[in-house]
Amino acid sequence: MKNFVVAIDGPAGSGKSSISKMICERLPFTHIDTGAMYRAVTLEALRRKIDVEDETQYSFVNDIEVVYKDGKVYLNGDDVSGLIRTTEVTNNASAVARVKIVREKMVDFQRGCRNYGNILMDGRDIGTVVFPDANLKIFLTATPEERALRRYKENKAAGMDVNYDTLLEEIKIRDFKDSTRKIAPLKQAEDAILIDTTNMTMDEVTNTIIEKINERLK
Repeated sequence: MKNFVVAIDGPAGSGKSSISKMICERLPFTHIDTGAMYRAVTLEALRRKIDVEDETQYSFVNDIEVVYKDGKVYLNGDDVSGLIRTTEVTNNASAVARVKIVREKMVDFQRGCRNYGNILMDGRDIGTVVFPDANLKIFLTATPEERALRRYKENKAAGMDVNYDTLLEEIKIRDFKDSTRKIAPLKQAEDAILIDTTNMTMDEVTNTIIEKINERLK
């Protein structure tokens, strides 16, 4: 089946991007990380020193180019894949993602990705807004404590000085912001399959979703 779309949504730290990459290593799908695109816009907003809460200051999105290609994010031609993972970008991404003009620009790009063929796209509103007609919708979740622990381990492995309690609080704040925003809030699509990854390994989650994909492909 051509142009088969898998939508994977879920809160911060639920494993969306990591799991999506693992799936696309085993199946002929192109992975699109939409969160990385919003992070790129956030990075540009911070560089311009604008008030991220002021929606009137986002006209610059008409002058920038955000490209997601081969697992990397390019902002105006520059690879910013590492720069968009800083704590400052992480803590401001929710505010940027709430802005109407930003979402419209990014959603247009995301929908255009369907031309890539079979795609697996992860984010927070893929199954509800970007591709409500997706062939398969998955909603990944885990307890805030487990998600904070995962972030803690990832950051420590990357050599970052982090505090677990701080990460936990940041994740709870991010959950609230994402689920209560007026435009495209984080929520499970009615026809999405819920997978709680709290007590699952990455391989177990990956295998479960691959099974679901193969079932739909048949």
